[in-house]
Formats: sequence, C-alpha cells, structure tokens
Amino acid sequence: MKGIKTWFYQLITRFLFHCQFFRAEEEEHRQGQLYLSSMDWLAIFVGGIVAYRFINMLREYSTRKREEAWRMSAGYRNEEAQELRLRNSLLKSINRDAKASVKIVLSRVIEKLYVLRIQEPIVFVGVEEDIEWIQRQLMAAWVEYDSYSPEELMDVAYDFEDMIDDLILRSAAKQRSVLLIRIQKKLKLIKSKIPALPRVSVMGLESASPTNDSIEEKVWSDICLLHSQSVANAVFSPVEKKVSALLALEKIQPYKKKAAMRVLDKLRSLNGFLKGLESVELDDSGMVWMEELSHVALSAVISIDDYINRAQQLKKRSWMGFLSAFGKLKPQEKLAAEMDKIYAKIQTLSIHRPTAVNRRGQSTTPKSIPPQPTTQEPDLASFGDDVQAMILRLLTEDESFRVIPIMGMEGIGKTTLAKLIFNHKSVIDHFPFAVWTSDSYRLLLRNKTKLEAVDSFGRQMQRLKVFFVNKRSLIVQDDSYFPNQMLEVLQDTLNGSRMILTNCKTWLPPNVNMKNDPHPLRLRTDEESWTLFTHALKLNIPPELLQLKDEISKRCGGLPLLIVKLVEALSHKNATIEEWSDILQHFDHDQHQLWSNTLYKIHKDLPLYMRRCLFYFTLFPQDFDVPARRLIALWVAEDLLQPEGNGETSENVAERCLNLLIAQGMVQLTKKKLNGNVKMVRLPDALRQYWLSKAQQATFHGVHTNTKSELSLGTNKIRRLVDHLDKEDICFDHIHGDYGTTSTSLTPYYEDVLSFLSFDTRKESKPGEEVGKFLHRGISSGCFLMMLVLDLENVFKPKLPEAIGKLTQLRYLGLRSTFLETVPSSISKLHNLQILDMKHTSINTLPNSIWKLQQLRHLYLTESNRSKLMLKHDATFPTTLQTLCGLFLDEGTPVRDGLDRLLGIRKLGLTLSSKQGVMPLQLQAVVLDWVLKLNQLRSLRLKSIDENNQPWELELKPLVSLVNLSYIYLLERIRNQSIMSQFPYSLVDLTLSGSGLVEDPMKSLDKLPNLRSLKFLTKSYLGKKMFCFLGGFPQLQVLKLWKLELQEEWYVEKGALQALRDCEIRSCTSLKMLPTELLHRTLLKIEVLPSQV
Repeated sequence: MKGIKTWFYQLITRFLFHCQFFRAEEEEHRQGQLYLSSMDWLAIFVGGIVAYRFINMLREYSTRKREEAWRMSAGYRNEEAQELRLRNSLLKSINRDAKASVKIVLSRVIEKLYVLRIQEPIVFVGVEEDIEWIQRQLMAAWVEYDSYSPEELMDVAYDFEDMIDDLILRSAAKQRSVLLIRIQKKLKLIKSKIPALPRVSVMGLESASPTNDSIEEKVWSDICLLHSQSVANAVFSPVEKKVSALLALEKIQPYKKKAAMRVLDKLRSLNGFLKGLESVELDDSGMVWMEELSHVALSAVISIDDYINRAQQLKKRSWMGFLSAFGKLKPQEKLAAEMDKIYAKIQTLSIHRPTAVNRRGQSTTPKSIPPQPTTQEPDLASFGDDVQAMILRLLTEDESFRVIPIMGMEGIGKTTLAKLIFNHKSVIDHFPFAVWTSDSYRLLLRNKTKLEAVDSFGRQMQRLKVFFVNKRSLIVQDDSYFPNQMLEVLQDTLNGSRMILTNCKTWLPPNVNMKNDPHPLRLRTDEESWTLFTHALKLNIPPELLQLKDEISKRCGGLPLLIVKLVEALSHKNATIEEWSDILQHFDHDQHQLWSNTLYKIHKDLPLYMRRCLFYFTLFPQDFDVPARRLIALWVAEDLLQPEGNGETSENVAERCLNLLIAQGMVQLTKKKLNGNVKMVRLPDALRQYWLSKAQQATFHGVHTNTKSELSLGTNKIRRLVDHLDKEDICFDHIHGDYGTTSTSLTPYYEDVLSFLSFDTRKESKPGEEVGKFLHRGISSGCFLMMLVLDLENVFKPKLPEAIGKLTQLRYLGLRSTFLETVPSSISKLHNLQILDMKHTSINTLPNSIWKLQQLRHLYLTESNRSKLMLKHDATFPTTLQTLCGLFLDEGTPVRDGLDRLLGIRKLGLTLSSKQGVMPLQLQAVVLDWVLKLNQLRSLRLKSIDENNQPWELELKPLVSLVNLSYIYLLERIRNQSIMSQFPYSLVDLTLSGSGLVEDPMKSLDKLPNLRSLKFLTKSYLGKKMFCFLGGFPQLQVLKLWKLELQEEWYVEKGALQALRDCEIRSCTSLKMLPTELLHRTLLKIEVLPSQV
C-alpha cells in the first residue's frame, strides 16, 4: 500500500504540475483564465476517480502477488524462486543507480536552462515554443521519473543539454542564423524521441524498496573525515575536472560529450554509497572493489586527457580548418568507444557492490593492557617536547577552568608524561595546590611543596572544595574516578585551575568546558627511544653492543611500554652481542597484544581514504625511513587526497593527513627537522605486518600472491611495481634477469602499472643499465602508458630511454640522488608532469622546452652544481609552479619579464653569481623585487657567491611584507644590517651564513614571536659579545653557533631562553665560557664541539 500511495501522490502532483504550466501562459491569454482554472479542478477530479479505481485493481493484484510470493518462499529450495530472487536483487541495484543518475542529469539540465533564460533571453527567439514544450515534458518526467526507462530518458536529457550549449554559443556567435538551423534540427529530433520513450510497469516498482537509500543515509551520516576528504572525493574529482576541460573545447561532437557525461553521471550516482563506505568495515573483496573502481575512474581521466592532448596538437599543426576537423574524427570515435567501455565497467561494479562486514565501532573491543607497575623514575629527555608543549598550555593567562586530555594508545606513556608535568618545577610554582587521583595512589594532595596521601575523597570533600575555590589548582585524573560535584565546583572557578586526563574514555559532565584541544602523544623517535632504553636499563652499555642501537630502536616501534619490556628481557641476560641478538630475534610474541588497541582503532575509526594512504607504506622496504616530502608527493601524484578549499593545495591536505596519522599512533615519526617539523616516518613492525597482509588479501591474486608488487585481483596485472631486489618477486627476472625476454611477455603484467618504485641502491653501473633496459622494453611493448609515478631515487645513474616521452600520464619523476648527468629531450612531452626532482644529480643544464610542462608544480635542481635553465623571454611559464629550488642565476638569466612571472611560488631556492668582479646591482634588484612579489612564499633559500663559492655582498631588502614566510636561509654578506629587525613575525626557522654582522643580532631577532630555530654559521657574526635578555625568544628551541671565531662572551639574563632545548656550539675558539644560566637546565641539551670536528 505504501507504493500505491506514492504512485497516487505522484499522479496528483503530475496533474498540478501541468496545470501550473497552463497558468504561466494565462497572463498572455487572459480570456482563457476561467476555462483553464476549471480544467485544473476537472483534472484533479478525474485523476481522483481514476486513481480510486486503479487502487482497487492494484489491491487485488497485490493480494495475488503476495500469495504467489508466500508459496514460492515456502518452497525455498525451488530453483525458480532462487533465480527470481537473484534477478530481482540485480534489478533493484540497477534501478537504484539509474534513478540516481536520472535525478542528477535532469536537475543539471533544467538548472542550466533557467540560468540561460535569465541571463540571455534573446537566444530563445524562434525556438521558444519548442523548448518550452520539451521543458514541460522533462519536468513532468522529473516528477515521475519512476515511470520511464532511465537510459532512454537520460539520452533525451543529454540531447537537450547539447542543444542548450548551442544556445549559449548562439549568444556569442556572429552568424546566428547558421546556429539557429542546427538548433531547430536538434529540437525536432528531441521532440520525436519524447513520445517514444518506453514506460516502466508501475507494478514492478513496488519491489524497488527505498530501504537501501535509508540505510545508506544512516551509514554515512556519522562519517568522521578530515573536513571534506573521502575516497568518493578522490575518485570523482579528477574525472569532473577532465570532463569540464573536455566540454570547454571549441568544437565537440554531441555523441562524444554524451559518452563522457554518462560516465561522470554514473560515478556521481555512486557518491552516496562511497561516502557510506567510510564508516563501515569492508572485507577483502570490498577493498578490491574499491581499488577497481578507482582504477576505472583513472582510466576515464587518462582517456579524456589523451584526447584533449591530441586535439590541441592537431590544432597547432593543422594550417587548414578541414584538415584539423578530419584529423579529429578518429580520436573522437576512439574516445566515445572508450567512454562506453568504461561506462559498462562502472555499471558492472555498481551491480556487484560490496557489503559491510560491520559498522565502525562494532568491532570487538580489545582487552585493556593491565597497568605496568614500575619503580623507575620517568625519563624527562624522552618526553621533553611533550612536557614543554603541555606546560605552555597549562601556564596560559586564561583564568577560566580548562581540561586537557592526553590522548594516545595504551602503553604510549600518558601516565609518565602526566608525572613529569605534575613534578615539574614551573608547574609546582604556578599551581599552589595539586591533586593526583589514580587507582594506585588513590588520592595524592600537594599543598605548595608538601605531599599528603589520602585513601579517598570522603572526608576531604569540604577541604578540597575550599582549596579549589580559593587557590589555583592542578588536578591530574589518571584513569580514575573524580566526583561530579567537584567538577561542578571547578567549572565555575576563575582562578586559572587546570585538569589533565590520561584516559580518553573518561566521561565528563556536559557542562564541563573542554576549551583546549587534546594533546596527542605520539610514538617516540629513534633517538628518544634509545634515550628511554638506556635510562631504563641503568647499565653502561659496552661499545660492541652499540651496533644494535638501530635494531633496538626499530624493533620497539617507538612504543615506551615495549621498550620497558625489552629492557626487562635483556636485564636477565649477559651483556653480550650473542645474548642480546637472540632476545631481539624472539621479541615478537608480545607485540600483537601491545598494538591491539591501535589495530582496533583502525577498524573502528580510520576512514577509507586514510587506509589507502597507509597502504603506500607497504611499498617501501621493512624498517625503511620514508622522507615525509617523498611520501606526500607520492600521495598527491596518485590523487589519494584532494584540495579542500580555495587556495589550499593537495600537499597541504596530505601533510595534515600525515600529521593526523602520527598523532593517532599509526605512523611513527622517526626523525624531526631542527624546527620541529616531520622529516622521516615509518610504520612500526607490527603495524606494517598487518597492512602488508591486508594488501596481499585485497589486491594480490593467484600464483603471484608472494610478489611485493601490488596485483589487481580482477585482472592479474600489477598496479604498483616495486623493486626490492627480491629474487622471489615476479618482477625480479624481468628487471634484472635475461635481457632476451621478449617485450610481448611483459604486457600481461605491466600494461596497467600506475607506479614504479625502485630500491636498487647498489653503487655501480649495473642498476642504472638494468632499469633503463627494462623501461625501454616495457614502453616499446605498450606497457607503463598509464604510469603516474616513476620513482628512481638513489638508483645510480639510471639510463632513461628516449621513449620516456610516451609516458604522457606521468605526474612524478623522482631522480633525486641518482647522480644522473643528462635527461632525455623527450621529457618535455610529459605534459602532465607535476613533480620533477633532480636534486643531488650532475645535471647542470635543462633545455628551454622544460617550460612546456604546464602542469609542473615542483622543480628541484642541484644547488651545488650551478644548475641553469635555458630560458627565452617569450617562454610560457607554468602558472602552477609552487616549488623552484636549486636554480642558478647570473647576468644571462632573464628574470625581468621572465622568471618574475612566476608569482605562485611557495618554496624558492636561488644562487646568484657573476663572472664579473662584483655582483651586478641590476640583477640583485630584479631578483629581490621578484621575491617581494611572492605573497604565498613560505620558504626562501638565497645565496650570493663568487666564482670560488665564497659569500658575496647582497643588498637585501626588508621581508616583513611576506607574512607567510616561515623559513629563511641566507648565505651572503649583508650590507644593510638593519635588515635583522625587518623579518616577518611568521618566521620559524632562520639560518645565517657568511653574513659578516658586526652588531649583536640578538637584540633584533629576539622579538620574533614564532622563531623556534636559529643558526649562526661560519662568519655570520664578527662581534665579540652576544646578549640574550629576559622576555626575548619566547619559543626558541634550537640555537647553533658555528665558527664564530671572534666571539668571546655570551651573556644570558636570568630567566631568558626558557624554551631552549638544544644548544650546539662548534669551533667558537675564542668563547671563554658558557652562560651560567644555561648550565643547570634539566630540559636543555648542550653540545660543545672542538674545531677539528
């Protein structure tokens, strides 16, 4: 009956809809007003009678059908019933997708027509009547789209949209009469199609229950994403961009446009379903389905891009219009055929959608790890950064009550961090009263410096209330109970009290104000892990055992509890390399339980797009430290993440995603830059084993399940090719084996390869020769044509074939540290290339044709090799360029009306030099004027050197206007020393070398509020005294003084440089003594290195 009511509602709506159109014509024909109004009521009356009789007929028919269905279900084993159920299930899926596509297409067409009516009403002259008739028919179909065959209805809608595009052209065309004839022909064709549209039986629609849609709404309503990030966005956005580029072409045939739009609309119809996958757990076949859909969408992007590229080439080469049109005919037919094939694949994938194993949050909760009793004092050095960050939050001047949770997996050191903070001198001085609650301590009170242990809150309730109201208090709730009435008292205080939670599951009353963000406690770096290990071991480690340092750090994965367990295991053994190696080899049995909480979090919370990002780690060798800049570039090249807003880049989103994975303990930060940013990361062993097994189950198939390269389950073709020099890998013989292997034998494996990463780091000529021949044979046989990533970093001198120019889809070409001397000239044909990394190579000249790469976003050259670009004044520069590093400039480099047109640069590295005796002032002025125009600049590395690579004078201009600039490296003799007070407040990292400053720079630089890293290198300061005053450098953590040979004294005022964590003094031979104020700081590491180091 629900379906009948829906049908009746649609019938009435349809009558009213038509009546509304008749009323629209009423204003021009006033005499027909009464008649048309009567027709409205007559239509409703007749419709009601027809509907009533039809309802009775449907009720009888429905009763018969229910009886038939009951008899069929009673005989469940009946083959006919099983076949019918399967057919109905498939029909439901097809009908659901088709209905979604119809909605998308019709809404877009009607909206486009309405906009055109408002903006260009004159284009409707001569065709208005026909257009209005078709519009009414389509709008009526929109109301009752269930009644029409969706494929034929969409076909008419596409034709109508094509005609609307002709109307838009008509508004700008000079020969409107020619276009009018074409428009009238198309309208006639459309009008002939509408009456012939086949209708779908209403009875068949009753089985198409909308429950699937409601379930989908329920599933994706609770998605927790990084703003708008989702796997749906990653799949659809590239296709939308390419289809938009296709439609922007001047001459485009309707059937070709229709084929591309059908693919896009079919993908859009899956949008809600894909978003729903973010909040469910998929089985292995579901993950394979997702990868297949991603690959099909990528195929659409590549096909459209190839067509656009060929069309543009034909337009440039053809000097006669008809030759160009003739040349486009074959590519158009090919594109339409490819789009039809892709559409069929999407249809098949849509029918065979995966089902969820369970909803997120329904996985079995792992057993909590019992508290690990220990008598060891917490190690401050291993948690120094976290202690510093937490103290800054606790000691803010805000007088309102705040709660700061410490978030992290079990065993990561939340209680340890809380103890370090609770007992820190600055915290004791700031909070006169403090309370520690835990299962082991029950209740520990501290009034100023006096400690008192109490069994429970009971008798202390009134006393505590008085303290909380009158004194600034710190409460640490370590996985324990805290009375709600106490929280209510604290909530209303205005004395700067704070609460620290060490359990993210702790329940708080809704009125408790959580003003601060949680503090995520990450896994320890390798250096922090080793420090914690040596602190817990409490033994002098023999020198021969220090060679196990890296293995110990990597085996524990940065998890403090695992480090403590390893110490306990080693403490019962003799300190010999044999004993320790044996313990390390058998130290895997405890890891699964200790990492179970993180694995549970993956099942419970991790969205699908993040899983795909984590999968990329398994392409790298075990225990491999992955550079963050390399990982981010690879994610972006494969479109795993998309920009979220205007002005934001995919790289920004990828960096935030990586930081989030680190904060959640799913990725280990192994090395940090001096300014605190991420430098190296890796997956802990236990998590890598988990992800590797998932990757093998989801994407590997058949006899090749042992390969490290990722195979498509459906096609048995490798998608991501990785060379680990593993002889058991299927690709080993192809790359390093017999060169007599025929090219055709490679095709079944490498036709669909998206990425090729080589980790053959042997320092000889063989790796370069083998990879070069492999690429040549593969490209010659039609392989790698879909390749997005070619990463040969650290492969010694790979011999790139000239045929590399055929890899037109390539987005990332990584040649860093290859010591390559030349690149093929065909590199200019890689029109989709976004990242070209040639840092640490021997390439010193790039041709002018490099600027043909209009999609280029990041270009890295070798700074020390005086890398020059052959530039022409009329060169067309890529407006997308964000990174330009390692570029050498001299008098012959066209900067004005050349490089200065690149205004989107965010990271810039330049070396200025001259063959003349002095640096030309004109070159200096032009370069610095260009730099000041770069409003998006974040990083500036500027060198001014002579022919002997010695610092040269440079008239540096104030940089205070560059409000986004956070990193500056200057190697030059600075003429205008007042520039030290004219750096932007956004500056985080500053390095000066050869600057020749004679005035103390500290007096100016200490006013930079965000400066965290400051380095004075060789001859940057030529004075004798340096002063650091109280209140200056509020965030400075790293200070390095290198080869300041004239400096004799360094004064640090009491209380100054409170945030300083790392101080390194190297080869300052005249410095008499270190500042007394810095000698007894517990968090400060001071290194004094002699001149020979």
